[in-house]
Amino acid sequence: MISKRTLLGSVVGLGMAAGMAHSAMAESITVATVNNGDMIRMQELASQWEQETGNTINWVVLEENVLRQRVTQDIATGGGQFDILTIGTYEVPIWAKQDWLVALDDLGDDYDIDDLLPAVRKALSADDTLYAAPFYGESAMIMYRTDLAEKAGVEISDQPTWSEIKAAAEAMTDKDNEVYGICLRGKPGWGENMAFITAMANSYGARWFDMDWKAQFDSPEWKATLNDYLTLMNEYGPPGASSNGFNENLSLFQQGKCGMWIDATVAAGFVTNPDDSQVADSVGFAQFPNKEGVDNHGNWLWAWSLAIPSSSEAQDTAKDFIGWATSKEYTKLVADKQGWRSVPPGTRTSLYENEEYKDEAPFAEMTLNSMNAVDTQKPSVQEIPYTGAQFVAIPEFQGIGTAVGQQFSAALAGQTSADQALSNAQQVTQREIDRAGY
Repeated sequence: MISKRTLLGSVVGLGMAAGMAHSAMAESITVATVNNGDMIRMQELASQWEQETGNTINWVVLEENVLRQRVTQDIATGGGQFDILTIGTYEVPIWAKQDWLVALDDLGDDYDIDDLLPAVRKALSADDTLYAAPFYGESAMIMYRTDLAEKAGVEISDQPTWSEIKAAAEAMTDKDNEVYGICLRGKPGWGENMAFITAMANSYGARWFDMDWKAQFDSPEWKATLNDYLTLMNEYGPPGASSNGFNENLSLFQQGKCGMWIDATVAAGFVTNPDDSQVADSVGFAQFPNKEGVDNHGNWLWAWSLAIPSSSEAQDTAKDFIGWATSKEYTKLVADKQGWRSVPPGTRTSLYENEEYKDEAPFAEMTLNSMNAVDTQKPSVQEIPYTGAQFVAIPEFQGIGTAVGQQFSAALAGQTSADQALSNAQQVTQREIDRAGY
């Protein structure tokens, strides 16, 4: 495919393209995306693509849970509101098999699809065909305050256990000065609190289902997971944690209110950016914890990615934008404008071979190691009938995961007990999975 952008670039050069009139060719596309820092930066820089091509973008920027509801409803009904969807490794293979997405196997000769990290490319493909292009990829890891750890006299190893993390959280907590030992997700949602708690459960040896598709929330592993999570948050976490998701905890950490934060590796670029973070020069990194005796750190693999719904009437233009926004060219643009630390991580092998990036991003090695350690085929040490890491890769999980997340968030808010939350989770999960015929 020869895109309008490539054609213009070869004929008149990048600088002159901005001033040309393209009204006869121009199209307007609507992009649904999430309201996090990397995507907001993409919106700002997308004006360059608009100038180069003459096309325009209508942005629909939504909170994570709302985005998932809106795009799922639109694509399932063939609504056609959007030309580009921001979705992830959960939705892509399921939606591709429903023929809801356009294949992205023709993004141009210079796209270098073979440079995509193998785990990410595989997660965004169906039958070896790419159906979404990764904007950034992530696993999960610990981000912690090196100055607070030193002051508290604790040392956090590269591969800590949960007991080490609990001791460190206790030592670093100073509630009188609004410093909390640990910040974790509490906002309900399959992609919010359940992403973290499922990864934590994996590290405790738990599983969602046994090989007969029987829910496992009545198991000792799940009971230990939820009780320890609630203890950490109630004793050492910030107030109102049941409303905190990724963005809220990012803000707390940047303000110096969290001793530790266990969340997506993509946050590392923001907490170490001195323009945004008050603690940028005091951040250390460690692998997601494991429970003593369980040889499994929390597995997490996600990629916020750009995909085209089959209902789009501007598929070529949408494909051209996706090719630009997920290219090496875009990465270089971000580096030139805001530094290598700010480029979207976790998608391309070449980034982790770039000495400039490695020099500016102290988290690069831990990020890559965390992503390479993920096994989405076997996220639990026990036998399981499903795949996925911080989710179960079945269509029903979006509803089940959110329902369970509401139970656990209510327990964190003190509205129900841990035992009752687990009992409710068991009932709702088994009911829905039976109804679906597993």
